Amino acid sequence: MNRSTAEILREYGPFPGVDAVHGVTYDGRQIWFATGDTLTVLDPASGETRRSVDVAAHAGTAFDGEHLFQIAEDRIQKIDPQTGAVLATIPAPPGGGNSGLAWAEGSLWVGQYRDRRIQQVDPQSGDILRTIESNRFVTGVTWVDGELWHGTWEEDSSDLRRIDPRTGAVLESLEMPPGVGVSGLESDGNDRFFCGGGGSGTVRAVRRPRG
Repeated sequence: MNRSTAEILREYGPFPGVDAVHGVTYDGRQIWFATGDTLTVLDPASGETRRSVDVAAHAGTAFDGEHLFQIAEDRIQKIDPQTGAVLATIPAPPGGGNSGLAWAEGSLWVGQYRDRRIQQVDPQSGDILRTIESNRFVTGVTWVDGELWHGTWEEDSSDLRRIDPRTGAVLESLEMPPGVGVSGLESDGNDRFFCGGGGSGTVRAVRRPRG
């Protein structure tokens, strides 16, 4: 396994009225982050928040190119990003603490914190298609260029891990500084990861290593 220290490129926030950042996604231009009762839009260039959508947003967030998907307790909501309307819901996977959420290969990928695993989920039915086990608490999840990455957060320690999607084996680890947690995780499709900072109320940009 290739282990290195994460390079934090920028820290956004904390933001007024935001106690914690949960899920994070990126629509190609803007960052969306979940704060409990709202989804907030952040301009990654200026660092300014643009607007908020009132919707239950308790954990992971994903974007499929057209719609947002948001974990809200025991369900996953499909959301119109323009209006905030909930267009459909599916049950979230049962078990220990749904946390991260990603869209890839026509599926949703759900990180389960306490159960230390990632579930591939059918976005129409909520059926579980595949389970990938981890040996640490799983937070955010993202796919980029065929690579599966997830965040971890255990006690005072967090890292970003690239894992084998078939076996769950850890291929690469970017260790965050002590005390810096990772809640949500999303790639910008290029050289940055956007990481939710949990109770710090921040979003951090971390350099994605390129082999």
